[in-house]
Amino acid sequence: MRQQLIRSTVLAVLLAIAITMVPVCLSLWRASNHGGGLLEQWVHEGMTPTISLQLVGLLLGLAVLALVAGVVVAIGQARRLATPMTQLADRAERLGAGESRIQPLHSGIAELDKVSEVLARSAQRLTKSLASERDFAADASHQLRTPLTALLMRLEEIAVTDDLEVVQEEASIAIAQVERLTRVVDDLMSRTRRGGDEPQASVSLDSVIAALQREWQPAFEQARRSVRVHGERGLAVQAKPVDLSQVLSTLLENSLAHGRGTVDVHARRSGPSVVVEVSDQGEGVPAAIAPHIFERSVTTTGTGLGLALARDLAESNGGRLELIQAQPAIFALFLSESDAA
Repeated sequence: MRQQLIRSTVLAVLLAIAITMVPVCLSLWRASNHGGGLLEQWVHEGMTPTISLQLVGLLLGLAVLALVAGVVVAIGQARRLATPMTQLADRAERLGAGESRIQPLHSGIAELDKVSEVLARSAQRLTKSLASERDFAADASHQLRTPLTALLMRLEEIAVTDDLEVVQEEASIAIAQVERLTRVVDDLMSRTRRGGDEPQASVSLDSVIAALQREWQPAFEQARRSVRVHGERGLAVQAKPVDLSQVLSTLLENSLAHGRGTVDVHARRSGPSVVVEVSDQGEGVPAAIAPHIFERSVTTTGTGLGLALARDLAESNGGRLELIQAQPAIFALFLSESDAA
C-alpha cells in the first residue's frame, strides 16, 4: 500500500508540473526559434496591463487545471484502496461473528493481502479448535455415560434387596465404580491440560478384566446372558488403566446391546503384543457397515461414538483396535506387552 501511495503522489506531481510547465516551455521554444509573437513584443515594447492580465489568467488556469488533475488522481487512488479495505473489514467482521470459512483476498496490495491471509489462517485454526472441542465434549459424555450406567444398575440392585450381605457386596462394587468414574474425570482433565501428550503406563490385564466382569455382571444377568473370560493369565500391557477399561467396556456394552449369547473375552500373547479378543454369538456387524465401523457417527442404533473413541484410546496407548471378523463379530485389541506384572 505504501508503494501505491508513493506512485499516486508522484503521478499527481508530474501531472501538475506537465500542465504548468509544458505551455511555458513551448512558448519559449517557439520564440527562440521563430522570433516575433507576444514574447518579442513584450521585450521591445514592455508588457501592457491587458497582456499582464492575460498572462495572470493563463497561469491561474494552468494552476486550476493542475489541481483538478491532482484531485482526479487522488480520488481514483482512494477508490482503489477503499474497495479492498472494505472487503477486508467485512471478512474481519465475519470472523468475529464466528464464521469459519474466510476466503483470502487478492487485491494486488501486498499489505492488505497479507492481513487477509492471516485472517484466513485464523479462521482455519478456529474451525479446528471448535471441532476439537466438540469431539472432546462428545468423547467425555460417552466416557462418563458408561460407568454411570453400570453404577445405576448397582444402586438398583441395592434398592430392591433386603439381604445385608448382598447390600454390602453391591455397595463395595458401587464404590469401586465411583472411584473408576473419578479416575475417568481426572483423566479427561489431565488430557485437556496436557493436550494428550502423556507418558506410557502399565497395567495388569487380569485386574482390569476382573473389575469389568464384576461391573457388567448385573446387566448381562438381567439380559439372561453371561461373560466368559479365558486365555492366558498374568499378562501386563502398556496402557493407562482408565483407557484400557474404557475400550473393553465399550466392547462389552456393544455386545450387550447388539450381540447375543455368551460374550467371550480371550487374552493371549502374539509376538511382542498382547491381544484381547471380545466376541459373542450374535449375527455380527452388517457387511455394509463393517468397513466403516470405527468412523464417528457410523452406527445402527447407538450414538456412533463408542467404537471411534475406543479406537482413538487404543491408538493413544500405542495399540490398535480392529474388527477381525464381522459375522459373528470379533473385536481384537492389540497392545504392547509390559514387563511390569
